[in-house]
Amino acid sequence: MVRPIPPPFDQIVAGQTATIRAAGTTLLNLRLLTKDLAFSHEERAAFGLRGLLPDRVTTIEEQMELEHEHIRRKVDDLERYIGLAALQDRNATLFYRLLAEHMEEYLPIVYTPTVGRACQEFSHIIRRTRGIWITPADVDRVPELLAASPFDDVRLIVVTDNERILGLGDQGAGGMAIPIGKLALYTAACGIHPTLTLPVSLDVGTDNAALLRDPLYLGHRAPRLRGAAYDALVEAFVAAVQDRWPGCLIQWEDFKQHNALRIRDRYRDRVPSFNDDIQGTAAVVVGGLLAAMRYLGTGWDDQRIVLAGAGAAGLGIAALIRQAMIADGLAEAAASSRLLLVDSAGLIHAGRADLDSAKRTMALPVEALGELGLGQARRPGGGTHPSRRSEDLPGLEEVVAAVRPTVLIGTTGTPGTFSERVIRAMAAGTDRPIVLPLSNPTSVAEAVPADVLRWTEGRAIVATGSPFGPVTYRAIRHEVGQANNVFIFPGVGLGAIVSEASAVSDAMFLVAARTLASMVTEERLASGAIYPPISDLRAVSRAIAIAVMDEAIRSGRAGPGTGTDPATEIDAAMWWPAYVPYRRG
Repeated sequence: MVRPIPPPFDQIVAGQTATIRAAGTTLLNLRLLTKDLAFSHEERAAFGLRGLLPDRVTTIEEQMELEHEHIRRKVDDLERYIGLAALQDRNATLFYRLLAEHMEEYLPIVYTPTVGRACQEFSHIIRRTRGIWITPADVDRVPELLAASPFDDVRLIVVTDNERILGLGDQGAGGMAIPIGKLALYTAACGIHPTLTLPVSLDVGTDNAALLRDPLYLGHRAPRLRGAAYDALVEAFVAAVQDRWPGCLIQWEDFKQHNALRIRDRYRDRVPSFNDDIQGTAAVVVGGLLAAMRYLGTGWDDQRIVLAGAGAAGLGIAALIRQAMIADGLAEAAASSRLLLVDSAGLIHAGRADLDSAKRTMALPVEALGELGLGQARRPGGGTHPSRRSEDLPGLEEVVAAVRPTVLIGTTGTPGTFSERVIRAMAAGTDRPIVLPLSNPTSVAEAVPADVLRWTEGRAIVATGSPFGPVTYRAIRHEVGQANNVFIFPGVGLGAIVSEASAVSDAMFLVAARTLASMVTEERLASGAIYPPISDLRAVSRAIAIAVMDEAIRSGRAGPGTGTDPATEIDAAMWWPAYVPYRRG
């Protein structure tokens, strides 16, 4: 049975008449309760609103039409972002309805790529603060800070330490735009009511010199906290969250590789938590590959996969691909030989002495080098990870030329990584190359779809991390699917919350990937896209939430109060942003 949310929002989520105690200007200024000009004449009389509003009563549809006018008049996407943020601060129901009904238009504004600019300009565009900010000075008073949260029943927190914001690096306090944006998508995509959510910034300083020089920078003005003191602050945060809101789901967001992997592994079985950059990215990639293989009539044993970039995202993708291969019947050795990673030093293989433990688990076995035509490439000596590729190791171009992969995935954050030589070498060895330049925002994508299609004579199936429009090549229109984590994390989060899962397992992300793949229509695949349109996001999120809840029940991770009908419980938890009638309390 879904645990009800606090009143009056329980009535609002259920679409029932809600009992409201606020009145007059107080009610008009409550962003989660106001209807602005949509208050009926009866409600205006009951709540002391006569004279405070023009005579006309508008519908939410008319209000959306007006907001479209407001936003579309702005010529700059950052100004559109600011305008939408202002609407969210003024009338949350209208904001979420606008986003839910027009996701394709406003997702690139609320989230990538525009949110990257918002992070960079955060100290100069902020109008109203949101969420909780925790600095190193707060390590002994985190419970006190969480007690200041505007909501008493938080079930979902998105938290960042701001160090690896998209492909932009350390953005200091500006990284808070990411949790705010992700939580907006949670509400629009799967109806988690905003009163159940909380964005958090672990503002542990910044090593971004430009921010520290900015006299208007709003964050903790100090070099970034490291080592034991950093770990102590994270531990204080997790402990305080679980003490105040037991079972609250924590989504780790935009932590740099080393911390991202450590924190995920440290807390994944202790509290319900996951890292979207690692696990969400992996699931959306596996989902796209499964859809592509269905369309091409191939399986995992037909694939040769090369991943460029071995940060947290690349390692997460590789791990879930290997898990999917093994789950579908491949032997572990066969799965390992079909999956190659290349980092800034070159091919990652077990003969390298410079690999950390995370990379070593995904390294190509040495014995597979000769079988793949790569020789006995080894990095001489040991030492630290080189900042550029060693001449003793095959780089991306050499690996692609030797292996002729069927799938090429990029998480490097470096534009131009997928050069014409790389793509043409890939295309020479496979009829339908699958190319995924995933880095975002758009400025750091490894390649642009138009180039990939031109270099492959239109044979490539391309999906990107940032949104790209259709490409016409030789009179054929190719849709470009967006491998956006938004297809995964809202459904996973909702399923975990409703099932009161004790942990978010890798199996849940694999079932999410399979569900995503099943939602791609044959018509969509035939057009070249291996992901659904963003307009299908709510339906995709619902299906994934049901599948994740099923997996929680099957694996014994669901809470004791969980019912046996996931579809009914998920539907009951999904708020559709709409006004309901009010009566005076």
